[in-house]
Amino acid sequence: MTDKVQNNYTASDALTEALVKGGITHIFLNSGTDYPSLIESWAKFSAEGREIPEIIICPHETVAMSAAQGYAQVTGNPQAVFVHVDVGTQNIGGAIANAFRARIPALVMAGLSPYSTEGELPGSRDNMIQYIQNASDQAGIVRGYVKHILELRSGQTVQQSIYRALQLAKSDVQAPVYLMAPKEMLAEDGRDLGDLPLGFGKVEPSALDEASLEFLADALSKAERPLVVTSYIGRNKDGVSELVKFCENLAIPVVETPQSGMNFPSDHPLHLGIDVNAVMADRDLILAIDCDVPWLPKNVTFPEGCRLFFIDVDPIKDDIPIWHFPAERFMRADAETALKQLNRKLGDPAIGLDDDRISVRRAETAARHDALKASIREEEAIGEAITPAYLCACIRDVISEDTIIMNETITNCPAVKLHIPRNRAGTLYDSGGSSLGWNGGAAIGAKLAFPDRDVVALTGDGSYVFTCPTAVHWVARKYGTPFLTVVFNNGGWTAPKYAALGMYPEGYAAENGLFFNGLDPASRYDLIAEAAGGAFAATVDDPKKLTDALKEGLAAVRSGQSAVINVILPVTA
Repeated sequence: MTDKVQNNYTASDALTEALVKGGITHIFLNSGTDYPSLIESWAKFSAEGREIPEIIICPHETVAMSAAQGYAQVTGNPQAVFVHVDVGTQNIGGAIANAFRARIPALVMAGLSPYSTEGELPGSRDNMIQYIQNASDQAGIVRGYVKHILELRSGQTVQQSIYRALQLAKSDVQAPVYLMAPKEMLAEDGRDLGDLPLGFGKVEPSALDEASLEFLADALSKAERPLVVTSYIGRNKDGVSELVKFCENLAIPVVETPQSGMNFPSDHPLHLGIDVNAVMADRDLILAIDCDVPWLPKNVTFPEGCRLFFIDVDPIKDDIPIWHFPAERFMRADAETALKQLNRKLGDPAIGLDDDRISVRRAETAARHDALKASIREEEAIGEAITPAYLCACIRDVISEDTIIMNETITNCPAVKLHIPRNRAGTLYDSGGSSLGWNGGAAIGAKLAFPDRDVVALTGDGSYVFTCPTAVHWVARKYGTPFLTVVFNNGGWTAPKYAALGMYPEGYAAENGLFFNGLDPASRYDLIAEAAGGAFAATVDDPKKLTDALKEGLAAVRSGQSAVINVILPVTA
């Protein structure tokens, strides 16, 4: 073997070593005819006992991209997704949009059809399909949902290109990056730079400027009825603890809207739920921290004289063309860093906080929190049919505080967030975007990262179909990443129905009940997983049998077998 040309140090070898040195531990792969040199490199490294990332074969790109997102969500560490030229790039479309909107780093790589056609170079075109896959602007497929695009041009510079791409992906505002590699380039001679060179680390978190810190601290100290609104500070677990400290010091209540993770302990007396409209009326200051849309302007009456401030790594949402909220000050800063600054500043006795006012606010908020919790529990009573609230209560009672929940229940998201309170950072995630099908792959990514923890995917029946469940459960079985899926099966996509009713409450669709969104006749979603991945399968429509079914599913997961519990809810589609 030592005299074979393939044993030369190639660009593919250099690329593989750069991924390892750059911290990539997994490649979620859906390959094609563009990757012979990479396949050879990985096989060579494996035969020689050299380190490569773990290759996770994914029979659909949605699963690959969602798994990389899920892994990065629970660890903070980006992973790699390798797809096949233009068609593979198209297949990650919705999933890469989710990662982009959720500000999740990932390195996405696609092959390019060879540029030589007559055998002039190693890797020259040798398949008819390589003509058909020769797109004029392959990168344009994902241009609106990535932070960086680069075609790798030479095996001599491939490592620098990988390190630069990872640096960009990991630096705020975090996002996927997209690289392309022609087949010929991957076969070239490569260059190894040795250890990871200095200068490719991520940019350090940004802080509040001194003027903003002074201005905001003064406003907070004088506010009578302040409120914090957040959506995704929970991306950084340490940010959650700083937010708790900040709110406890000033007795400021918190609303999570739209909640995109575990941002503040749900059972904390300062937590006022997920409906900002319910607590808006008497506020004189609102601080939006890591929040894209604190409320819908058409649905809320902004309190007269109320002051609004934004803290975010992207406080004016550079990538959302139409976006306006009347904030007094937009502050570009890392939330954890900014909160540490505020906690130090407001802890200075010279600020002169009104302890009596804070005590009154603390008591009022705790009473409001207790009333909200009581009303939530009243919705959980058992009835003849399984309601979303009852289902969530049963899930809550069988999981632990450490269980990681990947939530994609769409119209049932409010039920999940109210009836399955999460009190530990890093135990609740959603896609962060608007493309359905994230939860299955994300659960695989989370389980790869934390194999000793229970992972539960909550999904609507519509979003379950989008996960590509045959691919999801094949991957879960092959790579030993069992998780529990609970399908909130309400008979179809309910969101289009609610949208139509909201716009035309007395229209033809409302009168005739015709919304073109049903999934009747219903599929046995659990049996799809059983066939594809040997999953434990159960369909439940009796409230009295629900808890036992969930316990059986969790027991299967803990024994190494995925489980899908298809729960029949009242039809709302």
